[in-house]
Amino acid sequence: MSTKFLSPKVLNERRLEAVRLRLDGHTVAEAAIRTGLSAPTVSAAWKAFREGGWEGVPVRRRGRKAGQAESLDEEAQGDLESLLASHPDTPEPAWSSRALAVALAEEGHRVSPRAIDHWLTAQGLKPEPLSLESLARKRSSSGRWYRQQVQPVLEQVNQAGGSHWLGGVRVARPDNSADSVPRRYQLYLHGKRGALFTRCLPAPPMAEEYLALFERFLSSAQGPITLLFRGAFLQASPEIQTWLADHPEFHLINVPPNLGLGSAPKVR
Repeated sequence: MSTKFLSPKVLNERRLEAVRLRLDGHTVAEAAIRTGLSAPTVSAAWKAFREGGWEGVPVRRRGRKAGQAESLDEEAQGDLESLLASHPDTPEPAWSSRALAVALAEEGHRVSPRAIDHWLTAQGLKPEPLSLESLARKRSSSGRWYRQQVQPVLEQVNQAGGSHWLGGVRVARPDNSADSVPRRYQLYLHGKRGALFTRCLPAPPMAEEYLALFERFLSSAQGPITLLFRGAFLQASPEIQTWLADHPEFHLINVPPNLGLGSAPKVR
């Protein structure tokens, strides 16, 4: 019998009964017939009992945890804005949706990472990562820039067991917002599989903000780092130039404003 039409309560009652029958000496096939469960379900219940006792037999409810909301009220949004303007307590370079959900829970807001992702999208804070694969295939100045100046650095960092990040700085506004809505200056990063990490500031980031970001990278790095960055030419800052000279394991690559136009950027 299929269990997909059984309520969780009925299914768990039958799983517990199947375990009792097995303890009484009945075979899996006999327990399946008596409870109306399939033989694999009886076997799974028996295995769960042997590994975790009676508490391990009931199936866990799937989906989001009880009490987690799929939307943010005004108070939660205000706390979220405050968090995004600060540095996370974790070693991550900026805020992920999961880290934000944990921090909001500590403030009494039980919201899911998915709800935060939806909010970020509505606020215009979900930039797409740069597609390096498409750049590698382009027969243009942008493709040549990538193959000649970016790929060699990536390969070097790969051989040293390092990591690659994409990032940038941008002005972001909520979807369909009026011009009177205050600007947000978003620092964003994309890590493995395009995972987004972000911070939001009321004014353009200064050199110390970028340097704090770089220091957080190195504090948890297992090797050299490559950061492809768009939206600002950071090497124009003397403080950042000095920091980069002191940290040759950090490779900062400027992404040109228009990948199909202009001259290739410098790599450091």
